[in-house]
Amino acid sequence: MILGSSIVWSFRPPVRIRQLFQQLDFVGAQSTFLIAITGAFTGMVSVLQGYHGLHRYGAESMVGATVALALSRELGPVLSALMVIGRVGSSFTAELGSMRNTQQIDALTSMAVEPIQYLIAPRILASIIALPLLTLIFCFSGMFGGYWIAVGYLGLDEGMFMSSIRYYLDLEDVVHGLTKAVVFGLIFSLVATCEGYYVRGGAKGVGLATTRSVVVSAVSVLIADYVMTTLMFR
Repeated sequence: MILGSSIVWSFRPPVRIRQLFQQLDFVGAQSTFLIAITGAFTGMVSVLQGYHGLHRYGAESMVGATVALALSRELGPVLSALMVIGRVGSSFTAELGSMRNTQQIDALTSMAVEPIQYLIAPRILASIIALPLLTLIFCFSGMFGGYWIAVGYLGLDEGMFMSSIRYYLDLEDVVHGLTKAVVFGLIFSLVATCEGYYVRGGAKGVGLATTRSVVVSAVSVLIADYVMTTLMFR
């Protein structure tokens, strides 16, 4: 119901451009540093683990490609979504839940302002737009961190590291990761806004809804990741 109403109200005037940009700033711009740090250290750990595994078989030349494929297909979209769920999804639920408890949502309705158009649709659309961009930042930071560890710490050849990435990483791999990010953005924003919009039970209800929102969103993202990966590799 929320998803269908959000789609319908997104194309009906007045268009809430200001609210959309406010949410883009909150979901995207304010999450950039967190995503960059997470991506960099994920890339570093991936290179260390990949090197020690591949070194046993004399396949150190595959470290760059292995990390690049892992980041672009799986780690980038999944970890970006989980980090954004913790930071943004919980905030969506808590904010909307507080507005419901303090009757601010009812006040919008009394002023002939559609709450779904004003509160929910901008949040869902901003999440769908921002999460793929954050995934790109995650992957870039991860490759930078991985390159620094591989070349500067492990002493791998720079040309070998980069050439393996160019040879094995295709545009299709990046598209798969970004497609997942779009779906994950829709899932977590829909769960978070629904939990907040329909909250009951005062302050305790808001707390329970926020916890439930994070847990359900994270599990749903992991399930969706499995389903999408299965379909993409058929």
